[in-house]
Amino acid sequence: AWPLMRAGQPSSPRNCTSLSESFQLRRRQGWLKEIRKLQKSTHLLIRKLPFSRLAAEAFLVHLFEDAYLLTLHAGRVTLFPKDVQLARRIRGLEEGLG
Repeated sequence: AWPLMRAGQPSSPRNCTSLSESFQLRRRQGWLKEIRKLQKSTHLLIRKLPFSRLAAEAFLVHLFEDAYLLTLHAGRVTLFPKDVQLARRIRGLEEGLG
């Protein structure tokens, strides 16, 4: 009456030889169910606001790094607004955002 099983691979929780195997199987099925649910959904897993803050911070840090390199190239140590403007102009429309 028992279905044939491959070695080490129980076909259902009833056919497991120990409680730990049964628990592991149910746990794995729960993970797979959650993965299927998330793949079907269209909602975002990361909230928009913290992600946009992170992206904005990365953009500004990179912009100031480039602008400071232009400051050093001009033989100065003080960052001027014209250095930031030139860095944005050199980047172009794609990376300079306008």
